Amino acid sequence: MTTQTNAESALIGASHAGRAAFVSGSGRNIGRAVAVQLARQGCNLVINGARDRAACEETARQVEACGVRAVIAMGDMSRAEDIAAIRDTALGAFGRIEIVVNNAAIRPHKPFLDTSEEDWHAVVNTGLTAAYRTARAFLPGMVEAGFGRIVSMTGMKAIKGYFEGAPISASKHGIVGLTRSLATEFGPHGVTVNAVSPGQTLTEGRDGSGPDIARQIPVGFMGACDDIASVVTFLCSPEARFVTGQMVGANGGQAT
Repeated sequence: MTTQTNAESALIGASHAGRAAFVSGSGRNIGRAVAVQLARQGCNLVINGARDRAACEETARQVEACGVRAVIAMGDMSRAEDIAAIRDTALGAFGRIEIVVNNAAIRPHKPFLDTSEEDWHAVVNTGLTAAYRTARAFLPGMVEAGFGRIVSMTGMKAIKGYFEGAPISASKHGIVGLTRSLATEFGPHGVTVNAVSPGQTLTEGRDGSGPDIARQIPVGFMGACDDIASVVTFLCSPEARFVTGQMVGANGGQAT
């Protein structure tokens, strides 16, 4: 029978006070909800967006209202040089980042035979390659701390196979493979790595009008951004120390 050490026992139920998190694409929607929920648990936040600084400033305002620090690091997650600059900003502000949420993505829809290599790389670099680069940037600090959480967003439709969205699906399937590989390698260092697959979610760009999607969902309603963020926040918590290498569906009961 395995027993917990005193340090492990103290960690269970502890807040994130003093820790810092990076959430890509956190200017709005699920990314903003994740940032605010982590802030409520005591996390300092690095907020990111590619272009809309005003949206990131609003997220930062909501984060700081929770009594923690927020730093804005604008940058395009598809570009290696932008991620390097984000890393420098984050480490300069907080010393190390112990929680990473890979949320940034682009989802252009185009027939496969009309999808150029430029189209392909834009999607894959923003999602999959960015997750690789953020892991390279922040895992050393997690290993040093003996605590780390990486959560990457996938998507129910992407995992099933997007119609006219091959690069989206390929990127999200790659996220699952990267997640499971990193989980096995860094689990001994106190780092867990998981993915979350949201179902139908209400966002700024999707208000639930149109076809009655809710009837297709067993719980009878579309998810809110906070519903998805709650799953992400749990996976980032000390209490989730035994959950790693998983793709967790947050979809109201729809089959993945």
